[in-house]
Amino acid sequence: MLKPMEETMLGALGIEIKELSAERAIATMPVHAATHQPFGLLHGGASVALAETVASIGTWNLIDQEHEICVGLEINANHLKSKSSGMVTAIGTPLHKGRTTMVWDIKIVDEEETLICISRCTVAILRKQ
Repeated sequence: MLKPMEETMLGALGIEIKELSAERAIATMPVHAATHQPFGLLHGGASVALAETVASIGTWNLIDQEHEICVGLEINANHLKSKSSGMVTAIGTPLHKGRTTMVWDIKIVDEEETLICISRCTVAILRKQ
């Protein structure tokens, strides 16, 4: 059973799922105090949390939710541009839809669609116990 989003990291960071389909997953996150590092810029860890959220929820949408769960297995990110306020959007597309893993390409952009971060995330698909 899924916990209410507001009781998870998504709620703490203000992440909102905007689109979910077989072809992509999209979520937004505000750039504000909760997502800043101490110098007032978007924290790289917040970007990674947003990227993994998109990959995980995208995978969850594609699995047998009654018998399977999914968890992040590996993630990398390149932070390309800083941002101090506003909103970022993560757009995830599956590169590989396997039986036991899925690999996602995630691009995080700002309001002008300027690339802020690129990430690749592998998500493991496990049988429920």
